[in-house]
Amino acid sequence: MPNDANPHWIYNQTIKMFAAEASPPFEDDGELTQHWGKVWGIDNDVGQIRSILVHRPGPEMKIVDSAKRIPEIGSYGDLKAGWYFQSDTPPDIPKMQAQHDAMVKALETSGIEVHHVEGVNNTRLKSCYTRDPLIMVKGGAIVCRMGARIRRGEELAITRTLAKIGVPILRTISGTGIMEGGSFAWINSTTAVIGVGVRVNREGAEQVGEVLKRQGVDLLIIPLTGYDIHIDCAFLMIDKDLALVNPFGLPYDFMEELKARGVKLVELDPADDPWINNSLAIAPGKLLIPEGATNRTLDRLASHGVTWNTIPYAAMHKNGGGIHCSTTPLRRDQV
Repeated sequence: MPNDANPHWIYNQTIKMFAAEASPPFEDDGELTQHWGKVWGIDNDVGQIRSILVHRPGPEMKIVDSAKRIPEIGSYGDLKAGWYFQSDTPPDIPKMQAQHDAMVKALETSGIEVHHVEGVNNTRLKSCYTRDPLIMVKGGAIVCRMGARIRRGEELAITRTLAKIGVPILRTISGTGIMEGGSFAWINSTTAVIGVGVRVNREGAEQVGEVLKRQGVDLLIIPLTGYDIHIDCAFLMIDKDLALVNPFGLPYDFMEELKARGVKLVELDPADDPWINNSLAIAPGKLLIPEGATNRTLDRLASHGVTWNTIPYAAMHKNGGGIHCSTTPLRRDQV
């Protein structure tokens, strides 16, 4: 007969009845659905997007003071206050907002659930580029540690927003690691790549790699060229085994590695607006791209069966990012 007066006996019997099991893993679809309400996370960059994270430019843009210039870089900026706006003209905030709204409308028209970052600090004018403060992997998010000091602190609003939405946070980059999501990309469901350079160091990349390793994902770490900031300025998966690349922004051996893995490359034409490579795959072979692509590049895409929707985005580009920079898919279909 059980001894009701013996709490240790009761505890041990309870453990046997409600076993603490390690399998299936955290990122298992059934586990996520049961305990987190949805299958959060992604394992590719081309599957149909189901939900996405954005931030409409807001009061934080008002920190730009047209009376303050940094002559050495030809930019509006204030070193002490910690901001810069790399343009010959001040930001046209209403136009930025209108173009961002058009992007959101295009996403919603494609059936995508759009989430907005909340609690953005009024000095963080780059917060409209939601790609960088986090990385989505299988089962949830990795919160980054921004390389640029003027962006450090954006992680707080991202963390609070993810918690409110219900997205699991699997890790936060810590210690001396620096990592920005624009330099992370999925090649396929078992392979990802990080470009290290002025905004991402090897320590940050390896911390991401630790999460991926436990999910059975191989991570390629490659050097970016010169002062390039993120890999998404030169590399974009646009369909299964198909990538849009700027060959002048990627190491040659990485492009050869892609080919060896069966990835076909569509090269950006030199006459294209460079921001074309910063487009977004909404679904396999279906892109959202900015204006500025040449017919040569569009013909190359069409030859692979790729389709696209074009939106104006030049005002948003002036703050330092494109469509890809402005979006972080939270859920994608597998491919």
